[in-house]
Amino acid sequence: MFTQFLDDTLVRALVSEAVSAPSMHNAQPWRFGYARHSRTFTLSADLERMMPQADPATRALHLGCGAALLNLRVAAAHVGHRTSTTLLPDPRRPELLATVRLDAPHEPADESLPALHPAIRARHSSRYPLSERPIPESTRAALVEAAAREGAELAFLTAVHRANVLDLIEHAEGYNRMDDARDAEQRHWTRDSAAGTSDDGVPDYAFGPRKRGGAAPARDFAGRGTVPGRARADFEAHPQMASLSTSGDGPADWLRAGQALERVLLLATQEGLAGSLAAQALEWPELRWILRDPVSGTGHVQMILRLGYGPAGPRTPRRPVDEVLTITP
Repeated sequence: MFTQFLDDTLVRALVSEAVSAPSMHNAQPWRFGYARHSRTFTLSADLERMMPQADPATRALHLGCGAALLNLRVAAAHVGHRTSTTLLPDPRRPELLATVRLDAPHEPADESLPALHPAIRARHSSRYPLSERPIPESTRAALVEAAAREGAELAFLTAVHRANVLDLIEHAEGYNRMDDARDAEQRHWTRDSAAGTSDDGVPDYAFGPRKRGGAAPARDFAGRGTVPGRARADFEAHPQMASLSTSGDGPADWLRAGQALERVLLLATQEGLAGSLAAQALEWPELRWILRDPVSGTGHVQMILRLGYGPAGPRTPRRPVDEVLTITP
């Protein structure tokens, strides 16, 4: 495998691709470091960007950082570097989420990672109506296998399970609107694009249309507010949805789930699928535990995905690399 010399320009390029990952409300709760002498990246949580109302345990924060970690691994593999990843390397520093050492001796290469690289920049959350065209079984199986590579389980919802999940998401949306603190927290992370540009949060042009009909569980970032001129549209009557779960439910499991989530999303993008995340019910503990499959009832659900064929969402802003990266000798 070709190994490229890693100068500071390339370090910045790798982190620029890492931070293309999705995160809750596009808060981008990560910080990266790179030590030249050891050729090692560090990934830390930016706790100033956590959401105490919707994510008090920082589970969603860890998922977003895990997604960025997967992107870093893909970007490094694309330019010929093997990576050795350690999750939570220092128990005394829980904010230090992972280290990624480049070109560790005898480290086996994941030959499937470089192929995912073109999807990093192409992947966007789509809050638009998708087609009812079925996702082929071969594609579903490939997405399930992608999640399993990162230690997570992806399961497409049966009709009965989907109905239950959609009902829980609808309840969660209502709870969010009635909760003043949660509504204020979401408004803090939404942006009026007419008022200027921003490096984080969800701009109103990415809200998608208001749902006139259908059952798709796209989060309405307008919340209690309105967006002048916003279109209305009919969404899928039978959205294609999947749950991502892990056997455990601690910080390391959340980081694995985040990596699995991003690997699934990148492969889905390569397969011509669009999608969005439906985390509303996961943000309420009393709803989250009943999201599990009523038949198997195993695992801890970490994310609900909506996938299908349709328009890709618009690109959302990202913070400049120099704000999230520190390079040391």
